[in-house]
Amino acid sequence: MPADRPATRRLPDAADTLAPDGAEVRILCSLAGGSAAHFRLAPGAVSRAGRHRTVEEIWYILEGRGEMWRRMGTHEDVVTLTPGLCLTIPLGTSFQFRSGHGTPLSAFAVTMPPWPEDSNDEWTEVEPHWPVRP
Repeated sequence: MPADRPATRRLPDAADTLAPDGAEVRILCSLAGGSAAHFRLAPGAVSRAGRHRTVEEIWYILEGRGEMWRRMGTHEDVVTLTPGLCLTIPLGTSFQFRSGHGTPLSAFAVTMPPWPEDSNDEWTEVEPHWPVRP
C-alpha cells in the first residue's frame, strides 16, 4: 500500500502471506516510518526461531495464549502471552513464539521501519528455543 496518502484497510479474512517464522500474516497499513500487520499462529503451533536484520517490532496480543522467547546479547527471557499484553522485539533480538492449545494466538504488530518488500534476507533463522511444530 503506498505510504504517500491516507490509507484504510479492514482486516482480511484470509492471510496475505506466511511470515518466515511460519505465522499467518494479514498486511494492514503502512507509512514511511512503519508498517502494521496482524499475525496468527494456529493452536499448539510453534514458530521457527529467527532474528530481523533491519527492523524492530512492537506486538500487542489480541487473542489466545502462548509464550514468546527473546534473546538479546546475554539477556534471555520467556514471556507468557495473554490478551492485552504488549511487548517489543528490538533490532537484533532472536525470538520464537508458540501458541497454547484451543485458540489461535492472534497479535497486532507494528514494524519499524516498514518490512522491506521483496526481501529474502530480512529474517535469519537461529537455533530454536523450542522444537518447531506446525
